[in-house]
Parts: sequence; C-alpha cells; structure tokens
Amino acid sequence: MKKATITTCTLAGLLAVSGCTQEMQNQLGRAVQNYTGTDGVLDVYAGDKLVKRFIHIDKITTAISTSTGDAARPYRFGYGVLDENQNYRKDPGEKKVYFEFSDYSTSYIFYENTKN
Repeated sequence: MKKATITTCTLAGLLAVSGCTQEMQNQLGRAVQNYTGTDGVLDVYAGDKLVKRFIHIDKITTAISTSTGDAARPYRFGYGVLDENQNYRKDPGEKKVYFEFSDYSTSYIFYENTKN
C-alpha cells in the first residue's frame, strides 16, 4: 500500500510539471540546480579575445521588470568571483562581485567549472 501511494504521488508530480509552461519548468529546474549547487564559469569575449572570466557562479538570472509585471529585460546578472588572471581559481585579492551583461550584444559562454 505504501508503494502505491509513493507511485501515485510521483505520477501526480510528473503530470503537474508537464502541465507547466516552459518558463515555469525552467524556474523549477533552476531551483533544483541552486539547491544542489554549481560551480559556474562565465567567459566574456570581445571578438575572439577572452576579456573577463567570472568563477564560482551558482546561477545567472534574467532581469524582470518591476513596473510592467513579469516582462523580461534584455540583460542577465549574477554574482561570481572576478578571475583576473583567468586560471579558474580564486586567488588572493580576487573578490566576489556583481555583474550584468546584455543578451543582445555580449558574446559569452556560461559553463560548469571542470578544472577544480
């Protein structure tokens, strides 16, 4: 009987998630990812040259307008350590900073740090 209850609850949860909008599924996915933690890296390019690297990022968030409801703004933001020497490690003097970048004009790659 207990196994049937667990199976029913699991099935109900799957049906509820499948009925969500894509954005809601993304938000749920981010919540799970944030709970488990990540070690993200954000590389920012000017042409083909790497100009900034941020490490130890747990998430990048799309800005939402506060005056027009849930309208997404054309930039993303987050917090991470500015990796000044671009060695994928937090060295003495490198601090956690807030950053923003445009969805339209910034060349960037966001990925999990596999170097540590």
